[in-house]
Amino acid sequence: MGIFCQIVNNFTIFGKPSLLKMKNVLFAILALLFVVSCGTSKPVVVKRSVPTKTVKKTPDLKSLESNFSGKVNGQIQDILKDAQKYLGAPYKYAGNTSAGFDCSGLVTKVFNENNTKLPRRSEDQSTVGRQVNIRDTKPGDLVFFATAGGSRVSHVGIVHDIGNNGEVKFIHASTSKGVIISSLNEKYWNKAYLFARRVL
Repeated sequence: MGIFCQIVNNFTIFGKPSLLKMKNVLFAILALLFVVSCGTSKPVVVKRSVPTKTVKKTPDLKSLESNFSGKVNGQIQDILKDAQKYLGAPYKYAGNTSAGFDCSGLVTKVFNENNTKLPRRSEDQSTVGRQVNIRDTKPGDLVFFATAGGSRVSHVGIVHDIGNNGEVKFIHASTSKGVIISSLNEKYWNKAYLFARRVL
């Protein structure tokens, strides 16, 4: 504020501010602020905490636990970190950027960032790699779902971690909540689950 007053005092005529010069000064200050603010902008990356709360399985659900309890390699860790940075991004049909993802767009983006090319559609992704039993799934595996019923693949997620009692948690782009972490102990996903595949 002191600097501004000093500038104003430098543009006075007979002790009174010159209106034209005052306008020029204000315009210059506003232009400078705009340039500085635009020049310091950075690409927006959605960063959120990683909520991996435990979901208790009810007796009416299928048993979809994993026996995995080890560690994953560096490549899988990088894939999971890249997936996590998009937590909170909104859902967008056919989207594959932080501005919005659909389920297969998220998977494609994250694997591409780690030099692994995958098909764009979830149905095509379900043919890549090898199928693994749910009991053998580990972080980095892909899990596929039939959200419309039947057996046709319509959704995909990446196994994020294995919780207590073998609970399988996966990161995915849901139509209602965007990129989140869900559990196979949740009724909706438990009922829609089809199979898992290992790409790496």
